[in-house]
Amino acid sequence: MEKRLVQPIHELIERKNERYVQLAHYNEERDQDQTSIIESDEDYVSWVRGHDSLKKRGGEIIRSKASGTILRKQLIGDKEIVDYVVKYEQFIKIKKKIHSTEMVEERRAIFEEGVLKEDKERKVKRQTKEEKVESSPLTFLDTRELAGHRSKYNRLEAVKYAERWWNDYNPAYKKFKDNCTNYISQCLRAGGAPMTGGGNRASGWWLQKNNWSYSWSVAHSFRWYLSGAKTGLKGVERERARDLVVGDVICYDFNGDGRWQHTTIVVAKDGNGEPLVNAQTTNSRMRYWAYEDSTAWTPNIKYKFFHIVV
Repeated sequence: MEKRLVQPIHELIERKNERYVQLAHYNEERDQDQTSIIESDEDYVSWVRGHDSLKKRGGEIIRSKASGTILRKQLIGDKEIVDYVVKYEQFIKIKKKIHSTEMVEERRAIFEEGVLKEDKERKVKRQTKEEKVESSPLTFLDTRELAGHRSKYNRLEAVKYAERWWNDYNPAYKKFKDNCTNYISQCLRAGGAPMTGGGNRASGWWLQKNNWSYSWSVAHSFRWYLSGAKTGLKGVERERARDLVVGDVICYDFNGDGRWQHTTIVVAKDGNGEPLVNAQTTNSRMRYWAYEDSTAWTPNIKYKFFHIVV
């Protein structure tokens, strides 16, 4: 990749990264900030929300680092389009407890006449219904062979899986364009959560060979499955996020319109006892559960907090 394209992207990442360790929000200084010339308002507002949220929780970022990888370049008319991935890792202190959080964004830089004019996150449309898959058939046991499976849910194993695969994709499973709920289902399965059902995709929670229930891979279906399940994997609703423990699940309706679009798994607690979660689609590790720093967040957001039982 030509240096003339890589260098501006590198400088942009560095300028954004420097912000994370600043106390000010650049509200007044933004007009003088070179980053603002090409940064979307949506990106900036989500960054401010994240900083405000951290401040309210009594936290501070004591270190932040970023790295980028170019994925592809294409020419569309007189514009050069560069798709890339940027990974942020931050060390956050809340009270006397320090934890690291990581997030990976896919972004698109747009150049005109060799000048970087625009940079924005490449969003994946979050699925609320079944979608086509992208990979090869599975080789899992048929759920009939799992009949009578009654092992207890091992939260440690679920979290270990969540940590191993948060920014990667287990080749034993299919990968979806919006992979968040598929990833959570894998985590729960790694913890020993028993599958129930099979054959009818609209019922149960299961995966067998080249078939699966809607609840396995679709956030909306999974949320309602947890509320209604009477056997196997079940979710008991909690009133507050802090009432959850590691291995539990949070569901998100970003627009507050009754369509549930995202799912995360609790992997740790911060210094205030609030959940930190792992997720995919925008691959995230030990992210604050409320997602106030996400461009998907809206003032109408709704959450469901599920304590997992089997």
